[in-house]
Amino acid sequence: MGADIPLNSRSLWSTFLLASAAVLLLRRLTKRPRRLSNVPKADERVLILGASAGIGREIARQYSSRGAKVCVVGRREHLLAELVNECKVLGHDVLALTGDVASADDMIRVRSALETEWNGLDTVILSAGVSALQPIMSVAGIENQENATTLRDIDSEGVNRVVSITEAAVRGNFVGPMVVAVTFIPLLTRTSKAPSILQISSLGAVVPAATRALYGSTKAASLVLYQALASEHPSISFSFVLPATVEGSFRASAVDQSTVREGDPNKSGLKLSHVARRCITAVDNAEKIVFMPSWMRIAHWLYWLRPALIEPMTRAKYHFHPKI
Repeated sequence: MGADIPLNSRSLWSTFLLASAAVLLLRRLTKRPRRLSNVPKADERVLILGASAGIGREIARQYSSRGAKVCVVGRREHLLAELVNECKVLGHDVLALTGDVASADDMIRVRSALETEWNGLDTVILSAGVSALQPIMSVAGIENQENATTLRDIDSEGVNRVVSITEAAVRGNFVGPMVVAVTFIPLLTRTSKAPSILQISSLGAVVPAATRALYGSTKAASLVLYQALASEHPSISFSFVLPATVEGSFRASAVDQSTVREGDPNKSGLKLSHVARRCITAVDNAEKIVFMPSWMRIAHWLYWLRPALIEPMTRAKYHFHPKI
C-alpha cells in the first residue's frame, strides 16, 4: 500500500503527523497549573458579555450553579430578567446589566458597577457578536449568482449596501471586543490573583468558508486582536474557543438578514451545554486554543497545507454551488 502513495502526498502526511506530535508535546510542556488554586469557585467574579441567549446564557447558568459571583450583560433586558429568575430558582443571585459591548459608555458603566459590587473582577467571558450569512456578491444585490459564470457590475447602491453591512459586522465582532479589552484589562490586572479572559470565536475565523466571508473575516480580526493582547499582557490568561456550528438562534442576529443555508443547527449543531462546560474548563485550566469538536484542528491545518481540499467542503456545508 505504501508504494502506491504519491511522494508529495506521503510528504504531506508526514508533515501533518510531525506537526501534530509537536503541538501535543508543546501543550504538555506549556500547560499552566489549574487556576482554581488561586481563584476558588465560590470566590470567582465572572463577567459574561453577550449573556442574553446562546452560549453566553448557558455559561452564566453553569457558573452560577457552581457558586461563582456572576454578572450578565446583554442588550435584551427581558431575556436577562428571565435568566436572573432561572438562577434564583436554583438558589443563586446574578447581577444583570443591559449594555452593548461596542458602547464605551455602557462598558464603563458595567465596570463601575463591578468595582462597587465586587471590588474587582477575575474572569471575562466574551460571547457577544453578530452573524452574517450571505455571499458578498449577494449582499451587493446580485441574485442567483450560483447559476452564472459571469457577473454584472455592482452599482453604487450595491457597493454602499456592502459597506453599511460590513460596518455593522465590524462593530459587533471587532469594535465590541476592542472596547471590552480596553475597558476591563486594567481592572483585571489590579484586582485578580489570576485574571482570565475567554473569547468565544468561531471555526470560521481560521477556516474560511463560502457564504461566511464577512462573518469569518470579522471574527478572525478580533481573534488576532486578542491573541496579540495575550502577548502584550502575559499576566492575564487568555483562552480562545473556536466551535463549529452550535445549536440555537445565533443566526437570527445576521446583519445581512439572510436565511440559513446549512442544515438545521438545532439538529446537527454542538450542544450549548457542552460548549459552555468546555469554555469553563478552558478557563479553569488556562488552556490557550480550544477547537470544538477537537478534531476540527485538523481542518485548520489542512486549509494551510491543501486549501483546495477544504474549499469544496465549505461550499457543500453551506449548500453553495457556483458554476465553474
